[in-house]
Amino acid sequence: MNSLLNGAAAPSFDDPLEMLLACHGRITAQCDTLHKLVEHLSAHGNDVQARQAAQAILRYFDSAGRHHHEDEERDLFPHLLATSDPAARALVARLLNEHAGTDAAWQRLRPLLHDIAEDRTAKLDAKIAAHFIALFAQHIALENSQLIPLARRILNKKQLETLGHNMAVRRGVAF
Repeated sequence: MNSLLNGAAAPSFDDPLEMLLACHGRITAQCDTLHKLVEHLSAHGNDVQARQAAQAILRYFDSAGRHHHEDEERDLFPHLLATSDPAARALVARLLNEHAGTDAAWQRLRPLLHDIAEDRTAKLDAKIAAHFIALFAQHIALENSQLIPLARRILNKKQLETLGHNMAVRRGVAF
């Protein structure tokens, strides 16, 4: 296991489903930062804190957030689709559709954050930010309540090991 966080062992790639859940927590934290950024900009303008927040959100969703979708689309979903479980097939189809929606929302939000990070504007379209936050909240809720429990039920030890290995490789981390 990795180092301890708040007295609990941090998940490792040995438990890839826990890693996916932890990533959901980090996505939620970035969405919380985005929400605060909208409020901060209207109260304080584009100050150092605003630029740093925009940079952090950009860094996260351009790297770890992208890896998270790849973990699911390239590794987890194919394992689930290989089963004869109709619920798995329906859920994967829905989640792929949601991924397309969150990706499109990110493409609308990203240039706005980039302009804030580069100190070109002090405005962030609150509707675009709120839409992005809402899509991810809904998506994470579905994955936490249905995808992860389904994967725990269906995937075998070898599939989980492969998933964890591929997740580690994607991030350039030793497995």
